[in-house]
Amino acid sequence: MVNDVIPFDKREGSLCFDGKFVPWNDAKIHVLTHGLHYASSVFEGERMYAGRIYKLEEHTARLFKSAKILDMEIPFSEKEINEASIKACEVQGFKDAYVRPVVWRGSEQMSVAGDKNKVHVAIAAWQWGSYFNPAEKMKGIRLTVSDWKRPAPDTAPTAAKAAGLYMICTISKHAAEAKGYHDAMMFDYRGYVAEATGANIFFVDHGKLVTPIADCFLNGITRQSVIALAKARQIPVIEKHIKPEELSGFSECFLTGTAAEVTPVSEIAQWTFKPGQITETLLNDFQADVHREVSAIKLDAA
Repeated sequence: MVNDVIPFDKREGSLCFDGKFVPWNDAKIHVLTHGLHYASSVFEGERMYAGRIYKLEEHTARLFKSAKILDMEIPFSEKEINEASIKACEVQGFKDAYVRPVVWRGSEQMSVAGDKNKVHVAIAAWQWGSYFNPAEKMKGIRLTVSDWKRPAPDTAPTAAKAAGLYMICTISKHAAEAKGYHDAMMFDYRGYVAEATGANIFFVDHGKLVTPIADCFLNGITRQSVIALAKARQIPVIEKHIKPEELSGFSECFLTGTAAEVTPVSEIAQWTFKPGQITETLLNDFQADVHREVSAIKLDAA
């Protein structure tokens, strides 16, 4: 596994840059790039397991949806992006990896308007294990509550996986870690529970799975997978607006996301939880699911 202390601009190998594979160190952009100054950038986070990128087509479809919301036209087809994502892992010699496609506006025009800028695409892959320390993960991680709230859908493009929406997530994550927590839970603009800084959130209430309605934050692909897995287990799933005062009534809590996968939570500020049977079952089912796709593709090839 690549040591996380190695700066990302100093790593070895190649990545896909505007349709061509170039040496990692040569993948550069200008300091006056529109995406840097005006956040005209969208991206995806994907994982490859044993040579297969989990839900690749769904991730790519969301990348195109996000770009369209930000009025950017990706200069490649979804098929080309899918193929390049797989190749980005292959050229690095990875069978298990994190994959990051990113789309941004270039440096032809420097103003709020960005329609004269070329749209660029890059896809990089690197080895990245558990988002949280594995030893701590099974005990349940600790969250605080962010001072920042997820914005209303009429004030920000909340249906897009847009770089600009992560500013408050970075601030919240830094503040949480400074206090000794692993992450932060965010409320939405109405005061309902929303998500963590980079993952969706679930709770268990008397055998039922409860999760916030994804109406002002991303309906994560891992979130959708876990809901499907729960329903396959006949575990009732309730999507609702969750008020802060309801948190004391939940017994279990976990996060979901490409990076987080399924991560149990033991504490959110003054609220405590104990990772239990439903969390463990869905954690194991998710791991089985990501490798089931691998098994299915191998059977098809045979």
